[in-house]
Amino acid sequence: MPSPLALAPRALAALCRYAEIVAIWALIGITTLIMAQVLAREVFALGLPWADELARYLGLCVIFLVVPILLANDEHVKVDMFLNMMPDAPKRIVRIANELLTVAFGALFLYAGWLFMQRAWKFSTPTIGMPNLIYYLPAMIGMTLMLLVAVQRAIAALKGDAAGGSAAP
Repeated sequence: MPSPLALAPRALAALCRYAEIVAIWALIGITTLIMAQVLAREVFALGLPWADELARYLGLCVIFLVVPILLANDEHVKVDMFLNMMPDAPKRIVRIANELLTVAFGALFLYAGWLFMQRAWKFSTPTIGMPNLIYYLPAMIGMTLMLLVAVQRAIAALKGDAAGGSAAP
């Protein structure tokens, strides 16, 4: 029987994949809501303010839920021209520093989000009345998964794993 530590990367990969699926459906929802809004305004001369707010929420879902899968697949935005020109020893040091900085960013983001929610959890969105706790939940889920992927990548970098410790399936 494999150890629980051996199962962790597979579980993280599955969670990232589920987040990606939710993000895809959120993107479909955004498209549908925007088309409904255009149709309502142009054909029926009425606005759907709830559709705008819901589309913004789904946009948050898309943005934050794809972050962990992009990082896990090493497909996030990066400028690596100089890194690719470096010799192996400095390249490894820069890679370790990058991974540790990503871990620090994820931890600080989650801490700041927790501090923010201490004040904002009791309020709701103006149009649909969605509690802020739910509204900002995709950001917290996505960044938690990103932090876990970043920790996995940092451990791989410290071990000298050239593959990056990808959590992707």
